[in-house]
Amino acid sequence: MAELTRRTFATAGAAGLGLLLCTPTANALDRALRLTGTRSVTTAGTTLEQVATGGSTASYSRLSAGPGWPLVVRSDLAAPQSGRDDRRRALSAFVQFTDLHITDTESPARFEYLHPFIGSAHRPQEALGTVATSALVERVNSVRQGPFTGRPFDLMVTTGDNTDNHELIELDWFLKVLNGGSVAPNSGATNAYEGVQSSGNKEFWNPSIAGVGDDYSAKGFPQLPGLLEAGIKTFTAPGLDVPWFCTFGNHDDSIVGSLPAQIPGIDAWYTGKYKVIGKDEATAKKLADAIKKPGSSVPIGELFGGSGTIREVTPDARRRPFDTGEFVRAHLDSANTGPGPVGHGFTSSNADGKNVYYTFRIAPGITGISLDTTTDAGFADGSIGLAQYNWVEATLKRGSSTYYDFFGRKTTHAVTDELFLLFSHHTSGSMGNVLPDSRHLLDPRLDGNAFVALLKRFPNVLAWVNGHTHLNKITPHAGNTPRQGFWEINTASHVDFPQHARIVEVADNADGTLSLFTTLIEAEAPYAADYDARTPQALASLYRELSYNDIHVDLGRVGDATDHNTELLLVNPLG
Repeated sequence: MAELTRRTFATAGAAGLGLLLCTPTANALDRALRLTGTRSVTTAGTTLEQVATGGSTASYSRLSAGPGWPLVVRSDLAAPQSGRDDRRRALSAFVQFTDLHITDTESPARFEYLHPFIGSAHRPQEALGTVATSALVERVNSVRQGPFTGRPFDLMVTTGDNTDNHELIELDWFLKVLNGGSVAPNSGATNAYEGVQSSGNKEFWNPSIAGVGDDYSAKGFPQLPGLLEAGIKTFTAPGLDVPWFCTFGNHDDSIVGSLPAQIPGIDAWYTGKYKVIGKDEATAKKLADAIKKPGSSVPIGELFGGSGTIREVTPDARRRPFDTGEFVRAHLDSANTGPGPVGHGFTSSNADGKNVYYTFRIAPGITGISLDTTTDAGFADGSIGLAQYNWVEATLKRGSSTYYDFFGRKTTHAVTDELFLLFSHHTSGSMGNVLPDSRHLLDPRLDGNAFVALLKRFPNVLAWVNGHTHLNKITPHAGNTPRQGFWEINTASHVDFPQHARIVEVADNADGTLSLFTTLIEAEAPYAADYDARTPQALASLYRELSYNDIHVDLGRVGDATDHNTELLLVNPLG
């Protein structure tokens, strides 16, 4: 009989971890964490080790280090086999960033005053976004490897909404934060903050102005003089140590991610000097309803002008909105190569901005497919054009010796097999917006159900990694045969609490199964900082704390244990 090592014992027991976690006792959590420790190479710097924890969100709460989240084994698509930890061979390890929403909070082309009806229209922490994202980069650089395989990170992939309002200056900050260099996260006046949070308007938290009478202060938000000035101060970003690839999101191609991209005269709003910071409640509600309801006619003039409270700000030509082609060409600029590769996935064939999807090498035998699920016709959700759908199908066929046709008939042909991971901004459930895209007006749009059905036809597809929803959610998609299933891995944003990124490791268990390990990480910043501190780490800490206390916070975005640190089992399509 083979010796039953501690590691093998831990593996055999891992399949029952979900049941263990149902026991609401500290002892159960301790046992689960100890079990996780025996299966990992290291937990340092990840949510396996510790997690930001706060109190009630009914009043303002500071954060502290809570116990880590243990590994949960998910056998929805394949059964775990004992001893797999000792046989396992790492195939890849990479990091996903999503929904960074690098924001020019001083821009006139925003409608923060709608936040009582659209919570994402304004966030109290958003002026600190660039330095906080740099702290997330620092976390990746310090962790360096997958916690369960020990494989050094091959790369990082963003899954869209890299910018908040597709402004050239936001794009510049995004590229510099990821590539490294001097970042000056300020627009307009060179020595003053001119956004809504220094206006004295009671719709917003004004950290340097006491007695405004806003809902944030009523909840207990502190007075933090000098915070906004620190948030726009120039800092040096270290940049990623690993290559990174970029995927396009709806906030990267339309006005605050929701309005059509090509509104006549819109550039003048972006680069002008008048910023609307308040409307009466009835008007604000009407405008918010128009933005949220597909098919509505949005009164643009009233949204960005008309009656209301208007603040004069310093104009800035760098706020001009970029188009899709400019987004791609900025990545191709040699000044923005950073750790590479040139173009960060985009090539000269994408430079006209019409087709911003591509394939890339993740690791030997593993191909990444970066999609464009946006439509510039308006509204936040997306879909996929028929031409891109056909391109994905052809790409999968070229790397699949076995697949199934539209009618479910098995097909085999002589090609070299690849394993596939797909990346998009939108999830399968948020791809119902089939409005035409101006870049391909005659191209029919397909929804998420159609795309899931396509992926199920190709056993070599392991996972679809995405963002957009700002929540952690992992969904199994079972196919007609055991080999045809794949996992959809959706990760929370870095702008809203819980502000996560995700490590994904692909491993061959040498028993007919593969494991995808998904581990969440937080920015490298203390859970609580001194309120007088204005260092980059202190600002990144406050970014997290303020997001937890936002009056619009939704803690459901944290997700369940089965959406956090998981081992996702799959039948190995290659045997």
